[in-house]
Amino acid sequence: MTSADSLKEIILSNEDYILNQVKSIVPRENVRLPESASKVCVFHGIRRSGKSFMLFDLFRKRRERAFYVDFEDDRLGEVSIKDLEGIREAFLELRPALAGKPGVALVLDEIQNVEGWEKFARRMVEREGAEVFVSGSSSQVSPAHIHTALRGRSWAMEVLPFSFREWLSAKGIAADAGAAALGSRKPLVKNAFHEYLKSGGFPETAFVESEFERRRIVQEYLDAMFFRDLVDRFDITNTGLLNALKDKLFSSFSQKVSLSAFCRQHKDKLPFSKDSAYAYYRHFLDSLLIYEAGILSDSAYKRARNPSKVYLADAALARRVSSEDSGRLLENAVYLELRRRGCEVFYFQGRNECDFVFRLGGRWSALQVAWRLAESNRRREFEGLAEACALLGAKAGTFVSIEEEGQERSSGVLVRNVPAWKWFLEGPWG
Repeated sequence: MTSADSLKEIILSNEDYILNQVKSIVPRENVRLPESASKVCVFHGIRRSGKSFMLFDLFRKRRERAFYVDFEDDRLGEVSIKDLEGIREAFLELRPALAGKPGVALVLDEIQNVEGWEKFARRMVEREGAEVFVSGSSSQVSPAHIHTALRGRSWAMEVLPFSFREWLSAKGIAADAGAAALGSRKPLVKNAFHEYLKSGGFPETAFVESEFERRRIVQEYLDAMFFRDLVDRFDITNTGLLNALKDKLFSSFSQKVSLSAFCRQHKDKLPFSKDSAYAYYRHFLDSLLIYEAGILSDSAYKRARNPSKVYLADAALARRVSSEDSGRLLENAVYLELRRRGCEVFYFQGRNECDFVFRLGGRWSALQVAWRLAESNRRREFEGLAEACALLGAKAGTFVSIEEEGQERSSGVLVRNVPAWKWFLEGPWG
């Protein structure tokens, strides 16, 4: 473990960096901290989604009583749970007036690198009266996998790359008041939406104008995620299988993915077992590079028999294979926005398909996505939406496309046609 003097230097240099070198922080939406101080606030999400800057913001607001540590800082070396108390003590030696008092704020980045951190965090909030904010870049710190020591004592918040509203804010384009208040800025916002859809929402790329530089940044992200969060973390040896699965997933976004079909396609090309393919798929989910939406059904058998639809953590990760991918990019972005808003998301399959049926606060809704409406797809898209609404008992559904706007009826259901840029500004209900 690093010496106490070195820890103090690290703490002070981090403070200087956050307060004096970080120029601006884009406010993130839907961040609701608990009213109770006895909760450990856990920010989890894909790497480079902006978790560190959220912690910087929390630190700045508590600067007189907070310290920040990044557990991927090479100056720390290997850190164990026993070392966490030493880090806290080093801070209190810098701020002796805070010793023995409640309200000290511990801001801990990439906490998944410290095994057993949950017990330390629990003791800090329960016995020391501290505020604890942590971040992690894998599902290890998500609600589904968090250690039992923090069950009922954590406040988890998923952090995704920028929403369209946040992306506009980073670009200096004001759109806080919604679409109705845009006036002469409407063309600017509509053009910006096309750029957002193409380049994605990774915060760093929002400040880069060069398409070449954006692509290079994202490729560096992907390389780091691939090796650090997949190969190294899961001790993967069959990188050929991992690469093949990555190509499949990153080119099949917004589509149903059958692993059985993948295995049949590659069984004569690569040495692997079906169990390995399924395990590697779960690793992609655990790394938060992809998400899946299952079919809406009360039947466990039907849910197991029907493939999930796969969505990427950001559009920038997509392997575009044709000019027709715009519709899939839009659907992927809608999925992420629904998730960002806290919705539980499924797809519907009956005689026709509806892209999204989702629940928020006990309310179910249906939403269909297509790049454009034309005679060739209008009936199919509307009937899928109407069929889903009938199952949910909903009298209206939302259709999101790139430019269609207005209302019409289909099979007794009121269809609200909302342009995508406007839907992203106004929220999930259209």
